[in-house]
Amino acid sequence: MFFFSMAFDPFLLLICSTGAALGIIWGAMPGLSTTMAMALLVGLSYGMATHVAISFMLGVFTGSVFGGAISAVLINIPGTPDAVPTQLAGFPLAKKGQGGLVLGTGITASMIGNWVGILLLVSCVPFILDIALKFASWEVALLALWGVAISGTLTAGEAPLKGWIAGWLGLLIALVGREEIHGYERFTFGNPELLLGIPYIPVLIGLFGMTEIFDAISEPSPYVIPQKIGRVFPPFRMIIKYWKSIIRSSFVGLLTGVIPGCGANVATFVSYGVGERFTKKNFSRGDLEGVICSEVANNANIGGALLPSLVLGIPGSAPTAAFIAALSLHGIILGPTIDIEHPGLLYFVYGGLIVANIAMYLWAFALIKPSVKLFSLPRELLLPMITLLCVIGSFAEKMAMFDIYLMFGFGLFGYIMRKTGFPIGPMVLGVILGNMADQNLRRAMEVFKGDVIGQILSRPVGMILIIVVILTFVSGVYRKKR
Repeated sequence: MFFFSMAFDPFLLLICSTGAALGIIWGAMPGLSTTMAMALLVGLSYGMATHVAISFMLGVFTGSVFGGAISAVLINIPGTPDAVPTQLAGFPLAKKGQGGLVLGTGITASMIGNWVGILLLVSCVPFILDIALKFASWEVALLALWGVAISGTLTAGEAPLKGWIAGWLGLLIALVGREEIHGYERFTFGNPELLLGIPYIPVLIGLFGMTEIFDAISEPSPYVIPQKIGRVFPPFRMIIKYWKSIIRSSFVGLLTGVIPGCGANVATFVSYGVGERFTKKNFSRGDLEGVICSEVANNANIGGALLPSLVLGIPGSAPTAAFIAALSLHGIILGPTIDIEHPGLLYFVYGGLIVANIAMYLWAFALIKPSVKLFSLPRELLLPMITLLCVIGSFAEKMAMFDIYLMFGFGLFGYIMRKTGFPIGPMVLGVILGNMADQNLRRAMEVFKGDVIGQILSRPVGMILIIVVILTFVSGVYRKKR
């Protein structure tokens, strides 16, 4: 208990709280993802004491995961890739003057998701690990395929075919570049800039950020987010009303976090799609339940992703990989012997997560009204600012002008898609999940070589996922006919 209580030391409380505030601000800026924040902190944390570095990084991690929801709801541009479902469900309500309630609901859902992730991280380690270890490359590839299958109803309304076309097009974009197992070049057309593939950050910023800017410029009287945002704190009875979605989304977020390589991107899209199926709603018309599904899964994913990172030394997501790297700089190697080699470290992390969750909750509510005032500026001021942020966000990851060109190109393409009735969300989902599906499928085929059918039939988890993928496609067609 001594190590657990250390996390509540006044100095570490200040450090963690500062990290949470910076994480929220960072996450709200288009393109500056949680992964990027954690990666940049690795070098910075080297000069800190170990317990200070852990507290600061957990604060940034928790804050930035929620921060992407702010710009997603208020200006229809997700700050982080995992905030896309929050944007789809929350932005239509923000245009009606309910931006404060949407963000307040998202903050509360984030806090609930974090608590669930923390509690299950502490209490269900053996059970969750047993499930996660059954997911090899073949199962992870099927999980990514299921994510693309969900795209048919993600934002396509009554036209699942358009959603699937957009999703598979995103998957095709993700295949551009040199294939990582055998080194074959695909769809590069002799352009060396494409050898490393098309990064999803410029695609994301282009499809949502620049598309939104092009759309606003083309409208003679564009929408304005009302500065009077109304109620901010959601009524308790409303949160309780959606208890089924909270439980379901918590489970999705935790499980996808535990499976290495999935992360919050998969968690939010899967939770959003599953929520639509269970509730028989179209969240994309504006629905607080869709925000809850997305944000609960997004934050429950933190505890889930840390579970294999702490116990097995296997990162559950890209941000946790940066967390592992930061700890290794301090001589801490995570894995099955962590409690023997560094007794009490796990309890300190548990305490740090609790502090980070509370700090995120308080800072997020404090930053709502300043954010609304910032994003309610006249478009003559706001659009150049957003464009500049889009350019910086695209350039920051690789410091390459080519990424800025990609961002503008995909912005124009997204504008054409919007005008022709094709949903953008599924395409982004395909781009995000494409690498995961491609790499794991190829790795599985190398393992299965010589007995592909036999190997597939002998894997019960994979067979269940195949059935789920097929049923997802069939139900989309059935819904369209009905």
